[in-house]
Amino acid sequence: MSSTRNLRKSVLSIAMGACLSSLAVSSAFAQSATGGVAGRAAAGDTITVTNTATGLNRTVTVSKDGTYRIGQLPPGSYNLKAGSGAPVPFSVDLGTTTTVNVKGDSGPTDLETVQVIGSGVVNRVDVHSTETSTVIDRQELARLPVDQSIGSVALLAPGVISGNSSFGGISFGGSSVAENQIYVNGLNITDFYRRQGNSSAPFGFFDQFQVKTGGYSVEFGRSTGGVVNASVRSGGNEFHGGVELTFEPAAFKAKKEDRVFTHPTSPTTYVRGSHDRSTFTKANVWASGPIVKDRLFIFAMYEQRDTHSGNTNNTGSTWSDYNASNGFWGTRIDWNITDNHQLSLMGFSDEGDSTTAGYAYNWDASAIGAPTGDSYSDFGGKNYTLTYTGHFGDNFTAKAMYGENDRNGFNRSQLDEYCNGVALDGSYAGAGALTGKVVGCHPTGSSILSQRDTRKVGRLDFEWALGDHLLRFGLDQENLTTDQSSFYPGPGGVALRAMTRAAGSEIWDTSGVVLAAKTDVIQARRKVTGGNFETVNNAYYVEDNWNVTDSFLVNLGVRIDRFQSKTVDGNAFIDLKNLVAPRMGFSWDMNGDGTTKLFGNLGRYYLPVGSIISTSFAGGMIDEYSYFQLNGWEQKSNPVTGASYMAPIIGAQIGPTDTRLNTGADDLRSLFPKDLKAVYQDEAILGYQRALSESWSWGVNGTYRRMERAIEDTRITHSDCPGNFNFPIINPGEKNTLWCGTTNSWVEIDTSVDGYVKTNGEVIGYKRPKREYKAVEFQLDRAWDGKWSFNASYLWSKSTGNFEGPVNSDTGYNDTGMVQYYDHPAVNERFGLLFNDHRHQVKLRGSYKLNDMWSFGSTLTAMSGAPITAYGTYWPGDNRAAGTSNEFSGGGSGWICVDKCSAATGGAGWTYANRVFQYTPLGAFGRTPWTVNWGASVTWTMPVPDVDLKVRLSVYNLLDRQTTVRVRTRYEVTPGVYRETFGEGSNWTSPRSAQLVMTYNF
Repeated sequence: MSSTRNLRKSVLSIAMGACLSSLAVSSAFAQSATGGVAGRAAAGDTITVTNTATGLNRTVTVSKDGTYRIGQLPPGSYNLKAGSGAPVPFSVDLGTTTTVNVKGDSGPTDLETVQVIGSGVVNRVDVHSTETSTVIDRQELARLPVDQSIGSVALLAPGVISGNSSFGGISFGGSSVAENQIYVNGLNITDFYRRQGNSSAPFGFFDQFQVKTGGYSVEFGRSTGGVVNASVRSGGNEFHGGVELTFEPAAFKAKKEDRVFTHPTSPTTYVRGSHDRSTFTKANVWASGPIVKDRLFIFAMYEQRDTHSGNTNNTGSTWSDYNASNGFWGTRIDWNITDNHQLSLMGFSDEGDSTTAGYAYNWDASAIGAPTGDSYSDFGGKNYTLTYTGHFGDNFTAKAMYGENDRNGFNRSQLDEYCNGVALDGSYAGAGALTGKVVGCHPTGSSILSQRDTRKVGRLDFEWALGDHLLRFGLDQENLTTDQSSFYPGPGGVALRAMTRAAGSEIWDTSGVVLAAKTDVIQARRKVTGGNFETVNNAYYVEDNWNVTDSFLVNLGVRIDRFQSKTVDGNAFIDLKNLVAPRMGFSWDMNGDGTTKLFGNLGRYYLPVGSIISTSFAGGMIDEYSYFQLNGWEQKSNPVTGASYMAPIIGAQIGPTDTRLNTGADDLRSLFPKDLKAVYQDEAILGYQRALSESWSWGVNGTYRRMERAIEDTRITHSDCPGNFNFPIINPGEKNTLWCGTTNSWVEIDTSVDGYVKTNGEVIGYKRPKREYKAVEFQLDRAWDGKWSFNASYLWSKSTGNFEGPVNSDTGYNDTGMVQYYDHPAVNERFGLLFNDHRHQVKLRGSYKLNDMWSFGSTLTAMSGAPITAYGTYWPGDNRAAGTSNEFSGGGSGWICVDKCSAATGGAGWTYANRVFQYTPLGAFGRTPWTVNWGASVTWTMPVPDVDLKVRLSVYNLLDRQTTVRVRTRYEVTPGVYRETFGEGSNWTSPRSAQLVMTYNF
């Protein structure tokens, strides 16, 4: 009876630590795929934990103060035994520490009146940590309608939203989509070229996901947004296997809505998609088990994925037929050399290729016409890690890891040699006459791109328990190599764009060529980048987790980063070193039983420089624009397929070629200042969590983030250097020291007051970048008990400033660190609401098991709209354009010309100084609508003992609300010439779709 009562007390101490998975606060296992267990017991007792799947045993002795801790445990189910007591079941989640007190002194006094539920029912309040995160395992995901991608899992967490739908990604806590990190078993798989996207693996490959939304420990860095940390499934002492089939046929998808926007004087705008269709199927097989019982285990998986889709362009004049059939393989091998020494090998490959066939298309007849050419894409790569973990005595743990991550791409077409890409700008008056016709003979218009990105990473991590202190320290290094070649297809390597320029407008600012009449022109852009470049990021850290008392933990840490970008010969042209990032936090177990927690965190986080800066500047980039008379269109035959298409008749060149954006110099000191400083963000979090019972819990926390530095290419037209500088990469709004080649000396420019001279002679500087994010989050959770679960969160947030980050979602420009924020002072001078400001977010998810045969799941996300900003072209006192006239590009002014805008409207005495402008801040033109996305799933389980066969139907966007999530933001073509398309939708939420998954496990 005594042992039974002790067991009840032990399990209760776990259960009363219940809190929602979304409230779970991650501990210091940041880049690993492990967790831990800690708690109180009788001093001198021996604590033994045993993994129920692999038989792994770990043993420690309880310290004199009655505490114990075992770290670096693989996630899974365990039994804990204290001395001669009965075993206590518990589970370890990824990146968290489970509290198991096997001494009831600090627990509730009336244990008999509380119903105890098994430890697998609940998630723990991690009183050993000061971080915030959400942990979700594959069992919970199997109960919910969640699309099979890492991004979809991250979107379950509060404060995480989808990014700009024109280039995808996810945004954490007001940050841009280019500030996050994704890890698999400690391997960083994030794209480091643009810092957008990541290597991919199927859902079935993973065991748990940890979504870090803030306050992560000093072990983590190189992110000012969020982190997704995933662990790979592993084998055990029993043989298991399974097959999973996924079907997403075209019949399961609702049609996209067609949008047709008519205007009084401008051509009709079409955004057609109702004829689009797609199918996706995949077959997944896996097996796991022991190679040597209790010592050597394997998990292996193979998945075949087949995708076929067809879609029209916006006007419905062309058809693209996409086909991809690729296999994924992945494996994990774990070797328990002894109970105290483990070796783990993980590897996977997401290599693949696709073909897109182009055709003419008759919209009215829904008929595919003559072929227009094929394009091809290769992507993905191989990834692996080798990790050693060693436990030396009760108090010291060491971990060493080496890994590689490859991301390759090769995009080309069979018509690259013959055809230029041709596009129609929103300003082009003749677009209506080309509706329904094939424009140009290149099937994509995209650059010919060959790129190989390779990451090689090594790290060492140590933990040393010294009485009340847990010391953690380590170092890591990433060697990143980009080998790239990119240029436009066709004769001359140029991309062509038809546009209409107003009378009195300059063909390009400061060209000196003013159009006497309204003119149709062809813009020819030649852009060439390439080279082989290396980036080295390394860091070391030290952290003390100090248990000041039994219930009060203080976390004190510091991380020191270094970011180096190197030329082909290995010299560093960017060397950002001694980047000290202090972080501190506290966790107060208010009742001493793990049920109520007050916590806080202060920290600084640094962001590295993307490799795109190296290829564009250190390697030299040609990016120049020429303008020609457009003398109409003529019908021609495709040189490969023979199909008819419309080609522009190009006349004489208008004005000189604009070469201002060309980069590259023999001496890179004129492009990169010697005192360049790294981008950082400061963050503060204060939160409270409480377990109401073994099932119910709630919490609230507030977050404040501030970023006040950028690294961007910046237009310099005034300095003490004769001839100035050609768009150097600097810290705008701060002092920068550049090498002046004409005087062979260093020149300091305080770009807060200098660096740009208006054409009226006024010398000004650039506003220092600023981004602020404020949020308050509330959560309520009912943990899964085998019958039902529920999670609800509400987030109020506000994101303000004068720049979003290293990309610009408002204009759809994603060349990270080169998005025209500082190509002109008019772009960054205005403050206001930023693109990722969604004031209200509500997220609900839950699941219910009706009986052994039927169960149901549902998710609901409701989010207020994004602010709408208008972009003009010029500002007072200056005749240099603040942005391009292209609809989807970078830059733009907050000043709208309202009177005397050009020679046509200002009369014979018109001058630039006569223009009358009206100022508009960011977000001044309202908001996009609320988005509501409701998903539902139903799962049928075969009611036969020992047969694990399930069929799940999931429906996404059940209400088929195709809501506008992005609008056209260009207000002017030229001063006083307004776009009738301003404010029209350009991107919408995806239509309703469904997925059928059949799973058999044994």
